[in-house]
Amino acid sequence: MAGLKRFKIPVPPTKAEQRAIATALSDVDGLLGGLDRLIAKKRDLKQAAMQQLLTGQTRLPGFHGEWEVKRLGDICGRITTGKLDANAMVADGDYPFFTCARENCWIDKYAFDYEALLVSGNGANVGYVHYYNGKFNAYQRTYVISEFTADVQFIKAFLVRNIQERIRVEVNAGNTPYITMGTLTEMEINLPPFIPEQTAIAEVLTEMDGELAALTQRRDKTRALKQAMMQELLTGRTRLIPISTTEVKP
Repeated sequence: MAGLKRFKIPVPPTKAEQRAIATALSDVDGLLGGLDRLIAKKRDLKQAAMQQLLTGQTRLPGFHGEWEVKRLGDICGRITTGKLDANAMVADGDYPFFTCARENCWIDKYAFDYEALLVSGNGANVGYVHYYNGKFNAYQRTYVISEFTADVQFIKAFLVRNIQERIRVEVNAGNTPYITMGTLTEMEINLPPFIPEQTAIAEVLTEMDGELAALTQRRDKTRALKQAMMQELLTGRTRLIPISTTEVKP
């Protein structure tokens, strides 16, 4: 307590300026709170949309026919893994290097050159799904799925929604969660009968992802702005311009 009493803080000379600074920061807090609530609402809507659209409970207009249940190994012609250790990455490499992290690293050589889904096989981000199309390389515990006979973005959305539950069911209590080849090849997936419906569903979910990403970016920029405002306003480096109540005559 004594230490707090001796702690010195810069204080504006008038209560009016103090209130103005507090109001400015409070307004930004209000904006941040509103963005957080909107992001949470959008996430809930996305989860509801995935529940409805990826199970056939709700059909998009113009599509009919019975959905089919297939194994992932039957609609993806190739499921393999990378061959490299995680320490193969280089800071200024030319090609993406997918490990079990959420963000890709970089590497000098590529081993794959096609459209693929990449699934983290172990670690803190086990089951995380990347999409990539082009030249890349992969860690030895990262699964590389390719040669699709169904819409790749639909498959990705299905994996994002369902793979964590499959991992949970397969792992014995107390064991570290991980993915085996059978986890993926034997995983059952509900498919609309025709690719155009798969694509339409994927486009709806991708658009929702874009809205969420834009809101999250706006929230992060607003949070950074608040930190900058606090640094400037609470130290006196920047002073708020007082609003005169007296009209200035020419």
